[in-house]
Amino acid sequence: MAEIIRVFAEDIPNLRFIGKRYDGFGHWDEWWANDWFAQLEEAMGGTEKLLALWENGGGYVGVERRCEGEPFAYYIGMFAPEDTAVPEGFVHVDFRKLRLGTCWIYGKESEVHNTSACAQKLAEHGMTIWKDENGAQWSFENCLCPRYTTPDEHGNIILDYCTFVTAP
Repeated sequence: MAEIIRVFAEDIPNLRFIGKRYDGFGHWDEWWANDWFAQLEEAMGGTEKLLALWENGGGYVGVERRCEGEPFAYYIGMFAPEDTAVPEGFVHVDFRKLRLGTCWIYGKESEVHNTSACAQKLAEHGMTIWKDENGAQWSFENCLCPRYTTPDEHGNIILDYCTFVTAP
């Protein structure tokens, strides 16, 4: 069974998320089939440019947007430096110097995507979920190498589940 093994806050610089928007989860297979992550890495001039700005950047990301009275939105893509040109066929969302609350969820790949306990864990650490000017909450699964991509000796990985927060 997966468990949250670390909770922390960090400040991120201005970033641009580039990806594709969907009405629901899934769609990762088409990303691999179309090599879209490589297109985004090329557009930003390599992930090392992002890693120079944010040490936990460079992962393949599934972003969730929830807002009362509006349809759920799910995006797949990557964060990039704020001035990265958006390739044709992709959308972008700009995030301005925000704070992230992150939970490391440790377990089997089939288990770590249950993020339901994270909001409570962030609150226990003094963090309040941030809402944008429209009242939307944004969160994302940050699939980082090697934490997410390389199982340990027990066959477990770590998923970084991040939510934009205020305080501490």
